[in-house]
Amino acid sequence: MAISKGFRFPVEFDEAFPQGLVMVGEVSPDNEYQSREDRAAGRPARQRVDESTGKRQWKVTVTDPSEPNAKRASYEVTFLADVQPVPTTSEVLPGMRPIELEGLTAEPRVAGNGEFKYQSYVYRATGFKAVASGGGSKSARSAQQEQTAKAA
Repeated sequence: MAISKGFRFPVEFDEAFPQGLVMVGEVSPDNEYQSREDRAAGRPARQRVDESTGKRQWKVTVTDPSEPNAKRASYEVTFLADVQPVPTTSEVLPGMRPIELEGLTAEPRVAGNGEFKYQSYVYRATGFKAVASGGGSKSARSAQQEQTAKAA
């Protein structure tokens, strides 16, 4: 049995992003393309709806500190939720905050042009996880907690 095109693999956040993610900017609705004629006529923008789940789509730009290629370090993550997801962390720099995602899935895609193609993923999540103070991944926090316990 073959895996069908567009299959979304469930993945644990710490496996996909060992150093965590940094959210840049704010969560915004993922709207459908609106032509100049539609804007001129005053038609409202329509928010995209996920075909698989029927949930509304939201998008946010993230940066992956573990990505060695600077051109591929920032990309968008799509949230599938009825209401706009709200980050659980505060900003560490203006417009930047460490985040963890829940309900994370990865869909393999081919990206790039011509002979410069590479394997990429479309990441989707259902919301934000509560992040312990200091951010970072669970494994990094666990190691830090173990070191603190040993020192005590």
